Amino acid sequence: MQLPGAPGLTRRAVDGMHASDIKTLIEAGLPGSQAVVRGDDGVHFEADIVCDCFSGQGMLAQHRMVYATLGPRMGGEIHALSLRTFTPAEWQQRGR
Repeated sequence: MQLPGAPGLTRRAVDGMHASDIKTLIEAGLPGSQAVVRGDDGVHFEADIVCDCFSGQGMLAQHRMVYATLGPRMGGEIHALSLRTFTPAEWQQRGR
């Protein structure tokens, strides 16, 4: 079943989301970003996101930018999302 307002995304049988769906939403909402999203239960996820748009932004602002890409799905289909956000330079410094 497709998710309303999100063509191409599918709903899990348990009414949760796939990690790949969240990755798609984040990368579409933050052009040029790269996201790695993990989570197997359909409601609890972890994500590492690298985006140049995070440059000059504090951690809270960065996280708000990511949450904005998910809209009302946060607290709905997505119960919890742990974020680690990086600029490309920060990601490279970490040896990734």
